Amino acid sequence: MISNQKLQHLDLSHNRFGDKAGEILGAAIAENTGMKSLNLAWNCIRGKGAIAIAKGLEGNNFLRTLDLSFNGLGKEGAMALEEALKNNNTLEDLNIRGFATKSDEGWLSSMFAHKVDARKDAHSNLLSKKETSNLYKIQFHNVKPECMEAYNKMSDEVQKELHRDASYPCEVIGSWNNWYGEQDQAVHLWRYSGGYPALTECLRKLNRNTAYLAFRKERSKMLISRRNQLLLEFSFWNEPASRSGPNIYELRTYQLVPGTMIEWGNHWARAIKYRQENNEAVGGFFTQIGELYVVHHLWAYKDLQSREETRNAAWLKEGWDANVHYTMPLIQKMESRIMIPMEHSPLQ
Repeated sequence: MISNQKLQHLDLSHNRFGDKAGEILGAAIAENTGMKSLNLAWNCIRGKGAIAIAKGLEGNNFLRTLDLSFNGLGKEGAMALEEALKNNNTLEDLNIRGFATKSDEGWLSSMFAHKVDARKDAHSNLLSKKETSNLYKIQFHNVKPECMEAYNKMSDEVQKELHRDASYPCEVIGSWNNWYGEQDQAVHLWRYSGGYPALTECLRKLNRNTAYLAFRKERSKMLISRRNQLLLEFSFWNEPASRSGPNIYELRTYQLVPGTMIEWGNHWARAIKYRQENNEAVGGFFTQIGELYVVHHLWAYKDLQSREETRNAAWLKEGWDANVHYTMPLIQKMESRIMIPMEHSPLQ
């Protein structure tokens, strides 16, 4: 099967088939020089098995993604792999977590650092744009059903007043009501130009604004619950900008496995190009305060049919399937909200 030259993506992870199978697999891999992605995580491949797989990869000039995590290959396996990949110019992702004992991890990481494209890509040097530039806040307000109309009207009026006052270093990027997902919920996305100092200055001014304090008191009577998060934007997404409508918006929220945010960012830094054909990408963010290891991706579509067609079109592009394949294990929980812009939302 593996020697089939048409086979480009292979996932044999979590089989724990050991060294003997690793030796057999290495010989089979050598027959397929066109393999683009190979996942052998959690397979107890050590010693001779590791060396056989390394030799099997020597003639491959197309490999882009290789996952050998949690195999305990050690220095011998690592050195064989380094030798096998030294002339490979296509490798973009190499996962070697749990590759050896803890004392060897730094040595192994330094050995392979130059092989991973993310270390050289300016977009991946830092996941976020500078914190002193922009900070975002997302608010989730669960509104009493009978109060939704009054809540929307009040929120629109207050947002307009804040936008008129240039002394406030904040602006509403978008305000929405959920259409599908959690019902009777409003979502607001704010941007603070200047990072944390701007946030502090804005809160100080609002706490002295009698009209705003009256609004907040009145609003509290309309709410069941509320929560917020402080966010940074991923460096490889464009900044959210006002757009005309009508559009619907999808907020896709991912709770990641702790410790995987860098890996998520590295994959999406390359994958975002597959999702910009219809100008659907609005913004990408990750939490700094609130629930941690949470990612929000915000998308815009003309309607639900356009959403389906745009998402289906991504699967026709080579590389999108690999992104989905390698990011799914990083996700603990995910949620989708379809939202309708409020009347004065800059994102329409």
